[in-house]
Amino acid sequence: MEVLRPQLVTIEGRNYRKNPIQEKTYQHEEEDEEFYHDSMECADEPCDAYEVEQTPQGFRSTVSAPSLLYKHIVGKRGDTKKKIEMETKTSISIPKPGQDGEIVITGQHRNGVVSARTRIDVLLDTFRRKQPFTHFLAFFLNEVEVQEGFLKFQEEVLEKCSKDRGVDNSIFQNSKKLHLTIGMLVLLSEQEVQQTCKMLQRCKEEFIDDISGGKPLEVEMAGVEYMNDDPGMVDVLYAKVHMKDGSNRLQELVDRVLERFQASGLIVKEWSSVKLHATVMNTLFRKDPNAEGRYNLYTADGKYIFKERESFDGRNILKLFENFYFGSLKLNSIHISQRFTVDSFGNYASCGHVDFS
Repeated sequence: MEVLRPQLVTIEGRNYRKNPIQEKTYQHEEEDEEFYHDSMECADEPCDAYEVEQTPQGFRSTVSAPSLLYKHIVGKRGDTKKKIEMETKTSISIPKPGQDGEIVITGQHRNGVVSARTRIDVLLDTFRRKQPFTHFLAFFLNEVEVQEGFLKFQEEVLEKCSKDRGVDNSIFQNSKKLHLTIGMLVLLSEQEVQQTCKMLQRCKEEFIDDISGGKPLEVEMAGVEYMNDDPGMVDVLYAKVHMKDGSNRLQELVDRVLERFQASGLIVKEWSSVKLHATVMNTLFRKDPNAEGRYNLYTADGKYIFKERESFDGRNILKLFENFYFGSLKLNSIHISQRFTVDSFGNYASCGHVDFS
């Protein structure tokens, strides 16, 4: 562990140092990934952010968590739960797998209940970060003009650059799935989906309406750029999107949405600003048409997942289509989209959205 710059975990607005961990993997899913902090000094720090109720028997606190994460609090043969209970002198009640409910912590001393609560929250945060992304916040770029512009771009690239290494029809985005991603989400229950919907609605009320003026944002999709450093070995080519009036309102809006969701813990903080781009070519599509950009390569905690991919030579494309005009459109909604789903229009299924007008 880096002593001067330790990894921090933010819970309920407070920062905790994350100590070295020990992980084990077992054959059965219900027993996998036993985890416990052998030394969790931060758990003994007083925390006024937690709601602790005084009862005739002592003290009580509850933790809401998706049932998918219960097993990580229980541990193999219940060892993790027992260790927390023993070290904090508390009793922890966890709903059975598949059942919704709250984790209930009780004890005779408030500090013990707070300590157990902190340890459970750190465990939940750690294992949530290991879950693959399930949803994302995005604008859909599904107006006819832009989709037709994209299909024209695809046709011309294949006509002029198909002899360039790695360039073929398989690496182009599905025109019906063109979108601008604001941020990736891990939502593990319907309750968390509804929580995200409410957060998005609060964003609309607090600043989206002011920035948009209660009207759709008129933007243009023009020009292409690549993600990596070598134009001769490109994996992702994207179209650029900018406001028609030359203002910075779209960037300001998405950055504030990102900031709000990061502060709430719904989005892991990786960047302080959104890189606005619409993926038009991606080598992950070559073997898997349903692949979803670079987010297939990392778990929520940034762990790399190896996926073999063949890059393409993008030098001619970048030269010939540097300023290609895909079209203009009006952005009027931010959607909570579910990965690996398709709606009746061929786009990602939306679990909720807010409109600007």
